[in-house]
Amino acid sequence: MKAIIQRVLSASVTVDKEVVSSIGKGILVFAAVAPNDTEKEMNAIAAKVTKMRLWDDENGAKVRSASSRTCTLGSDKMQWKESVKDIGGEILCVSQFTLLARTKKGTKPDFHGAANPEDAKRLYDHFVGAVRKEYESDRVKDGVFQAMMEVALVNDGPVTLELQAGEKIE
Repeated sequence: MKAIIQRVLSASVTVDKEVVSSIGKGILVFAAVAPNDTEKEMNAIAAKVTKMRLWDDENGAKVRSASSRTCTLGSDKMQWKESVKDIGGEILCVSQFTLLARTKKGTKPDFHGAANPEDAKRLYDHFVGAVRKEYESDRVKDGVFQAMMEVALVNDGPVTLELQAGEKIE
């Protein structure tokens, strides 16, 4: 499984011009299921999503980039100590098989790295259920599996992380 998580001030999913889910401050999760994934991978990513410390405490935060330059988001000390659960935020999960596209050859993405739709739906539903189990069910929203969705978001930071579980994904 591969997931991209983004810290957001708000996010929503619209299908056929109707908003089907929306959240305020929290995490937007784009999730993709790979062919050999199991419930174990879904549970592992669900736990990380709910426990990942992405928010600073009352003192602010400072992030050090890979190039050793510093990006200040508050005070002089790294203070990311709070998870979405700690801040009482919300979580919006969106299925996105395109995260598993292979793009090494040519200019046409190859989606053979994604699970077949039946297995993907079963495991994605398990993932959303696992997130709800890890947190408060009413604070976890969902998109519409296999629908053409319009996803709107207001990034907070921006903070975007990639999470993986299971076999190495190319």
